[in-house]
Amino acid sequence: MSEPVIERVRAVIRNAHVFKLPPRSSAAGWRGADWTEEVWQGLVKVVERGDKCAIILTSEDNVTFAVCPYKEGAVDRCIDSSRYFVLRIENAQGRHMFIGLAFNERNDAFDFNTSLEDSRREREQEKNPPPQFTGPSVDYSLKEGQKIRVAVPKIETKNEGGTKMSAAAKRRAQRAGKVAKPLRAGGLLAPSSRDTPGRRIEGGGGLAGGLLDAPAASTPTEDSLLTAMTAPAEPAPAPAATAADPFGAPAQASAPAMNDP
Repeated sequence: MSEPVIERVRAVIRNAHVFKLPPRSSAAGWRGADWTEEVWQGLVKVVERGDKCAIILTSEDNVTFAVCPYKEGAVDRCIDSSRYFVLRIENAQGRHMFIGLAFNERNDAFDFNTSLEDSRREREQEKNPPPQFTGPSVDYSLKEGQKIRVAVPKIETKNEGGTKMSAAAKRRAQRAGKVAKPLRAGGLLAPSSRDTPGRRIEGGGGLAGGLLDAPAASTPTEDSLLTAMTAPAEPAPAPAATAADPFGAPAQASAPAMNDP
């Protein structure tokens, strides 16, 4: 008894158009823009039967229009569009001809091309399977009773009382309000260790600490202001002698007469 042949449908695409091919105008390839005579419209199926793959053109009521056995040179793409293909169809007597196949959407053309490439790649892998690993196998699983120990270093710090405590415990205590953060002179917090070098001042505790450590400017008191107001004014210095008065007396400018125009 013969084994049953398994049929696998890789893709079903609706609203495909078949054109009669005009003479090819260029040696570079087929151009879909030259196709004007449409002869058929229906379904395109990519079907695998055993180790063979075929492109079947059928109508909605399952009437076969043409069959294209998928092999080397059976499908060609147009040079001016990704939605147009040229198929080499054959009949039962082995006679063949070329027809044009077009899709409305690029997604349909992509699915059609991908199904053909997947079929070709899988058949090549069946003929030439990749080499299997033949080296000795190593069992890395844990045996019964085995345990894995992980050593995590514990970071300890000291609080104000000198008692050692871990960094995590210190953060928990600070959140609970049990340990106050250290303060610098002036009631400001100590600078963060993440401060940039430009903000840190040696011995000053950051920018704010440096400003607070600087001596404050003296503020004038009420007595000093009163003394300055009651003190006799100093005589103004005599003006320097000019070239016009060699004896040092200041030169007097003549006032304009009242009857001047």
